[in-house]
Amino acid sequence: MQLRSLEGCRLKIGKYPPFTYNAYGGGGKAILHSNQTNNLLHISFSSKTFSIPPLTSKTTRFLSLPLPPGFKIEMSIDQLEGTIDKNSGKVLLKFESKFLFSIGATLKFPELIVKTLLKTGKVKGKLHEGEGLALQNNGTTKLVGISIIPKTGNKILDTFLGLPNEAFAELRCEIK
Repeated sequence: MQLRSLEGCRLKIGKYPPFTYNAYGGGGKAILHSNQTNNLLHISFSSKTFSIPPLTSKTTRFLSLPLPPGFKIEMSIDQLEGTIDKNSGKVLLKFESKFLFSIGATLKFPELIVKTLLKTGKVKGKLHEGEGLALQNNGTTKLVGISIIPKTGNKILDTFLGLPNEAFAELRCEIK
């Protein structure tokens, strides 16, 4: 079983407008765990082999414009595991990641820590809400999640993003 990220993803933090993001080509192979019961698959992904394309001027738009050249947000997965209900198409994945924002080769900011549950159901926070899409017969799904991003300790980044602050993610992907 494999998860592959697709176009049409969105990320949003605080009251800023959303970033639209083409995550096409990311993903990895799932490890199926042996305690499968009642059509409930328990899966996990290796942080060493799971990849997520960076947010750059080629993949990401903000206010309908590409990110400025040199701006880059790289993501590294610490944990991605959960369940898929083969009967209902419900997906629930525990997602823990670090987002590293840089400008050019020399200006790097501290990591943003993201911990959330990505799911096919509804999510609602104080600022954001969304609804995922159950796993379809063709393998496509939409996972949504809300996270509170803690302060980084960098006063510029913390002030600019209003940290701690609520973030919303919408991941369009294919699981086959």
